[in-house]
Amino acid sequence: MIRREFIELSALASIGISFTNCKDDQSLISHYLSFSFDDGFKKSFNRAAEIHEEYGTKGCFNIIATAHLPTFKPVGEWILPELMGSFHDWNRMVSRGHEVMPHTWEHLRLTEIPIVKAKKNIDKCLDYFENNLDGYDPSSAVYNYAFNASNDDLDEFTLQRVKAIRTGGWLVLGENKIANQIPTTTENIKLGCWADGPGLCDEYVEKTVHNFLQNEGGWLILNLHGLDDEGWGPISTKYYDSLLKKLVKIESLQVMPVGEVLKLGA
Repeated sequence: MIRREFIELSALASIGISFTNCKDDQSLISHYLSFSFDDGFKKSFNRAAEIHEEYGTKGCFNIIATAHLPTFKPVGEWILPELMGSFHDWNRMVSRGHEVMPHTWEHLRLTEIPIVKAKKNIDKCLDYFENNLDGYDPSSAVYNYAFNASNDDLDEFTLQRVKAIRTGGWLVLGENKIANQIPTTTENIKLGCWADGPGLCDEYVEKTVHNFLQNEGGWLILNLHGLDDEGWGPISTKYYDSLLKKLVKIESLQVMPVGEVLKLGA
């Protein structure tokens, strides 16, 4: 069982035993895991990208379109203008092989504003990405809702412009299911994710990954934000590094960005 392998790797890693990462046979993979980082924290995202590169995986980063502009205002106590990167940073991230996707125009909870304004907000975000992000392709793009808050009207509208939307798992999967189905078709789809905060989410991530690996298979999307002290529900750098180190050793598990998993259905 994959969960047992995960536990054994955790125990052995704690006493300094190293492992060889070998995934030559893709047919062995039954579980896919995406760590979907939101907002656009320059320091955290660059460090997370370095960790992914160290273990031969790609990061998944979702950006507030206007967060780098002088007019951008703080969103609560966690999303602060001085912490955010620019599209120069995100284009460099793309050039390094990582995935960068849209995460709203200005981080509003779109379900709590007039529907006409919400749709204009989505359009402005997607237009900005088309004009400013290198290699952006609407046919393979994922729109990641702020606060993981959406409804059927917004989803239907947005899916006319992107491949997939990512929203709250409770809206798509229900309360008792944590994993999405592994894509088998090219249809545009809704994806559910899970997150925890506002404090460090290390324990939540550990528990959720354990539970996921008990299942027969599927695709878990965990929504993260910053590292250490940045963002809502941050994950610690030390834990994230150690987690990826363990996960890439599990032959039946693949850590991939959301957009890359979607390509499996092509």
